[in-house]
Amino acid sequence: MSEFQLKSRDFLHAPEQKREFNRQLFSAIAPEYAGMSRTLSFGRDAAWKRRLIDELPPMSTPNCLDLACGNGDLSALLLEKYPDAAVTALDLAGPMLNLARRRLAGRHGIRFLKLDMTDTGLSDSEFDIITVGYGLRNAPDLDLALAEISRLLRHGGSLALLDFSRYDDKWCATAELKLLRMWCGMWGLIRSGNADTYGYIADSLARFPARSRLHSILKQRGFSITRSRRYCLGIVETITGFKRS
Repeated sequence: MSEFQLKSRDFLHAPEQKREFNRQLFSAIAPEYAGMSRTLSFGRDAAWKRRLIDELPPMSTPNCLDLACGNGDLSALLLEKYPDAAVTALDLAGPMLNLARRRLAGRHGIRFLKLDMTDTGLSDSEFDIITVGYGLRNAPDLDLALAEISRLLRHGGSLALLDFSRYDDKWCATAELKLLRMWCGMWGLIRSGNADTYGYIADSLARFPARSRLHSILKQRGFSITRSRRYCLGIVETITGFKRS
C-alpha cells in the first residue's frame, strides 16, 4: 500500500481539510480497498450491498448515480439489476475511479466522473436512482451532500444508502466507537503502520449524526424512508427510500 501518514483527527473538522484527507486516503488504499472491505466486515460487505440493490424498485431503463463509487461494487450491481440502465460512477479519488473503470471496462451504459459529491455540476432531477456506499459519512459537508442528492434526484426517485451507523444511546455509542477504533485501527497498523488508515472510520462516525438523528435529517430534506436494515449488531445500516413530491 502507498504510504499514508495523515492523522484523521487533524483533518475531519473542516470541509476542505476533510475533502483533502479523503482524496489522499482513498488514493492510497485503492489497491487493497476491496480486500479490506471484506476483512473489516467479516466477509459480509458484498451481501449487504447486494441486498441493498435488491430492495430498489423494478425499472426498465433507470438513470442511476453511484456517489463515492469506490471500486464500483454498487455500480456493477446496478448494471446487473438493470441491464439497460445508464449508470454514472462518481468518486473524488482518481485511483479508486480507475479501479472501477477497469473493473467495468466494456460494460454498456456506464460513465466515470472524478468529482466531489457535494458539487457535481450535473443537471437537476437527472437521476431515477442514487446510491451511496460508505460515502455519506465521508462527505466533506453533510448538508451540502444531501442538498446535492436532493437536487439531482427526481421526485419519486429512489435513494439507497449503506454506511456505519452510530447508536442513539450515548453509552452504546461510546462502546461502539471504541470497538471500531480498536478493530479498524489494528488493521491500519498492520497494513501501513498508521492506525488512522482505517481507524478514521471511528473518527468520522463520531462526527456523523446518530441513527435517529440521521433519519430525521433525511426526512427534513424531503426523503421518505421505506426500509432500514441493521447489521453487525447495528454498527452498519442500509437505508432505502425515495424523494417525496
